[in-house]
Amino acid sequence: MSDDRDPVADLRRAAFLLERAHESTYRVRAFRTAASVLARRDRDELVQLALSGELVRLKGVGEVTARCVVESLSGEVPVYLRRLEATEGTPLDEAAQALKQALRGDCHSHTDASDGGSPLREMVQTARELGHSYLVVTDHSPRLTVANGLSPERLRAQLEQIAELNTELTDFRVLTGIEVDILDDGALDQDPDLLDQLDLVVASVHSKLRMPRAEMTERMLTAVANPHVDVLGHCTGRMVTGKRSRPESEFDADRVFAACAEYGVAVEVNSRPERLDPPKRLLRLAVEAGCDFTIDTDAHAPGQLDWLGNGCERAVACAVPTERVLNTWPVEELLDRTRA
Repeated sequence: MSDDRDPVADLRRAAFLLERAHESTYRVRAFRTAASVLARRDRDELVQLALSGELVRLKGVGEVTARCVVESLSGEVPVYLRRLEATEGTPLDEAAQALKQALRGDCHSHTDASDGGSPLREMVQTARELGHSYLVVTDHSPRLTVANGLSPERLRAQLEQIAELNTELTDFRVLTGIEVDILDDGALDQDPDLLDQLDLVVASVHSKLRMPRAEMTERMLTAVANPHVDVLGHCTGRMVTGKRSRPESEFDADRVFAACAEYGVAVEVNSRPERLDPPKRLLRLAVEAGCDFTIDTDAHAPGQLDWLGNGCERAVACAVPTERVLNTWPVEELLDRTRA
């Protein structure tokens, strides 16, 4: 056995790479669960369990994760992790990489308080490891029951949790936020007084995505004009891959993007591989309209926080100016903008 490697870190790294590759949830959960179980035990105990072959008797540790732990304790990069790292994907081109490096944080993320897969602290730890200086937590609003949206009471409890966590952090900020549903009439699905307390509000359409073009346009214009809204999330609602594939919502993009520019609402460049929203033709239209932007992951798991490169590639391809991407700004400048 060797002290050269940390088996818990190797398990977390494997989970991160699986999430980033959009692998199945059960596979990711196997590694995260094993990491959580083993993190509560000291190294000497892990060595004894590994030598005796008893690791798999621990609830939450399977044969694959146990094999990774044994290899890690032996000072070797686990074979499973080595294979994941060998297939990480192609690097970003120079311009997209420069934009990604300019990003200081992520303005759209979810925790297990709504439909994310990991708790707040795990998401924050990963964001810090990725070099971010802040993370905006934007769990869903109450009407989206399928995503376990937060009631006013649950949102208040989360705000207290974030405030407590921020007292422990010296080099990182957790910003309060929400992905609030845009209701059929353009109203927002949360108490206005609560929205007023948040650092950043992402407003998105999640229901009646096939609404007629004229009605959808008015719905979105009403939301964009709401002074609480800071970012228009995944504006077309499309899904381009997988079983949930669906077409874009239809709306008057010229009018909606003109309103975004007028009211200071940023257009989100959503980096989720199944969304990649807005489409490039609409992203170019938003640039021409003078809009500002955020490049966000819409992450529902820690490894997905490293999807920003997807959005950066699309932003560069559509000539989005770096200075108009709000999450390249220092956090205090971002907050000055959202408070205004």
